[in-house]
Amino acid sequence: MFAANDLVIYSNLGVCRIVEITTQKFNGEDRLYYALIPLFQEQECTVYIPVDTKVFMRPVISRTEALALIDSIPLMQTEAFYCHSVQQLKEHYEQSFGSHDCSDLIELLMSIYAKKQYVLAHNRKFGQIDERFMKRAEDLLYGEFSVALDIPVKEVQQYIETRVKHLKTARQQ
Repeated sequence: MFAANDLVIYSNLGVCRIVEITTQKFNGEDRLYYALIPLFQEQECTVYIPVDTKVFMRPVISRTEALALIDSIPLMQTEAFYCHSVQQLKEHYEQSFGSHDCSDLIELLMSIYAKKQYVLAHNRKFGQIDERFMKRAEDLLYGEFSVALDIPVKEVQQYIETRVKHLKTARQQ
């Protein structure tokens, strides 16, 4: 069980702070709920989730885990995913979100970035589905890295790019 002030990943809301654990009546029975505040939502809101929920929830990764993930990026092999069916494309992307794993989000982002570079280099339009899933993956990943690395979310992408570039340079020497 989590405690008040813990930072967790809740489903696809991303990083949330547990502000309290409270008892509320549900069908005439007292039930424990987490009161969560998503940290990176445009509008502040409180979400009440039963403590015994089946919806995915886990602690935010540590700084050490975040750095190890970033350091593994140059070793990741990904390819852009192309599909003529919008439904199949959505399902493919949703699989990466279903694991709630940062390495899956990184691989998804790398795949979509590769696709974006390819279509733009060939003077084609980047798809709305690809754009939407890329934004969603960035929001989830960068939010978690922001908390783990204790840096503003808007600086996460640059931090990752700089660290990966430095790693590549160090490996070449």
